[in-house]
Amino acid sequence: MSKDAGRNPRPVRLDPFRWLLPTTWRSGMLTEGLIFASERMIPAILEDRAHEQVANVACLPGIVGRSLAMPDIHWGYGFAIGGVAAMDVSEGVVSPGGVGYDINCGVRVLLTDLTEADVRPRLSEFVDALFRSVPAGVGGHGGLVLKEPELKKVLLEGARWAVTRGLGREQDLIACEDGGKMESADPGAVSGRAVKRGLNQLGTLGSGNHFLEVDVVDEVYDETAARAFGLVGGRVTIGIHVGSRGLGHQVCTDSLEVMQRAIARYGLSIPDRQLACAPVGSPEGRDYLGAMAAAANYAWANRQVITDLVRKVTEELFGASAGRMGLLYDVAHNIAKIEEHGVDGRPRRLCVHRKGATRAFPAGHPDVPPPYRHVGQPVLVPGDMGRHSYVLAGAATAMELSFGSACHGAGRVMSRTAAKRAVRGEDVRRELGEQGIVVRGHSYAGLAEEAPSAYKDVGDVVEVVHGSGLATKVARLRPVGVIKG
Repeated sequence: MSKDAGRNPRPVRLDPFRWLLPTTWRSGMLTEGLIFASERMIPAILEDRAHEQVANVACLPGIVGRSLAMPDIHWGYGFAIGGVAAMDVSEGVVSPGGVGYDINCGVRVLLTDLTEADVRPRLSEFVDALFRSVPAGVGGHGGLVLKEPELKKVLLEGARWAVTRGLGREQDLIACEDGGKMESADPGAVSGRAVKRGLNQLGTLGSGNHFLEVDVVDEVYDETAARAFGLVGGRVTIGIHVGSRGLGHQVCTDSLEVMQRAIARYGLSIPDRQLACAPVGSPEGRDYLGAMAAAANYAWANRQVITDLVRKVTEELFGASAGRMGLLYDVAHNIAKIEEHGVDGRPRRLCVHRKGATRAFPAGHPDVPPPYRHVGQPVLVPGDMGRHSYVLAGAATAMELSFGSACHGAGRVMSRTAAKRAVRGEDVRRELGEQGIVVRGHSYAGLAEEAPSAYKDVGDVVEVVHGSGLATKVARLRPVGVIKG
């Protein structure tokens, strides 16, 4: 903990769901920090020291509004995971540490016409078939093999690249954030090494916290929004959580090297080298944003290809109608976007970093797809393997409090190393099986890392999001089948 922070051992409680880090917390803060959390969450946050990263981000040049943290906050590289910060595009900076290594590590939810009663008798067979069809695990090769010219098209076109090749349908693009494509992508800013890493990973799940999950809608909180989202009690949904794989990781690695040099070139003062950055409008800033957008497009294409694989497996086992499942939504996190937000009564163009956070735009916002515009953007919040996931709807107060942002998941409370020391993967699989959850993974070590005990209870996280007005609860999903890399 910094010398300054020692004078303020706890954030200042504003209300049951918001905690303030005043500018006196540490020297160099240009604005306040704000953490969305319950009283019960605060001790773990302080022990993890993620609040120090919130204070560090408050020192970045050109920051607008507060340095924010969602309730799934935990320690990360540069920014805390769960961190949100907006920078003025003229005076502020862009930081790869505010996006992360797994660029556009997003989530999508598919809607089926199956019930749990339809799936349960063949659940193990279903999960096994998905496990065989969707390549997963460390490295995760075995996806589509592309030549460089074709990969460059993926980086430009995103999910549309897959749809135009018969791996999806036009409706899928309507249900994707940004239509599954960032127009600002610049494949020329992506290094040859990053391109090479992406040539055979499209359509792969990878490892870590990425997953493919079969869920059942087990509670509906908002009938109007649930109807708009296509969520019916007892129906089966399928969740996909994966990002830009090795290509995105390399984009971040390459950019951090460039940004470290840019700090001195532009005379920037930052409290942590992991917050290496460059002015948004500088050559380095533009190159990073172009490469990041290209990696984001790769991630959208990746989830689209996996969607096609899931549909084919489902159709083979349960019939043609089951395979025609629709896409509820695909939401991005680990991303920086140029957006217009109202600040002090006037519109400003900002570079909004969301690391382990998602958009939560409200009803009426032009960036919410037309089918959902009357209820708000779907906000997808997955939990751990043994507990629920949630679908929420963006709320108007999020635009005032968090630049239209909400949490992205449960958030870790235990490192992967600590989790492997605390539990055995074999026990995790057995215990989940006893709960009726079929689990498949490429290693027991990987299952141990992702044990439910390694995560916050996502229900607690969602209550903070709902209670603070960032998003409203729509439905809860219960896992019955989980695939981990």
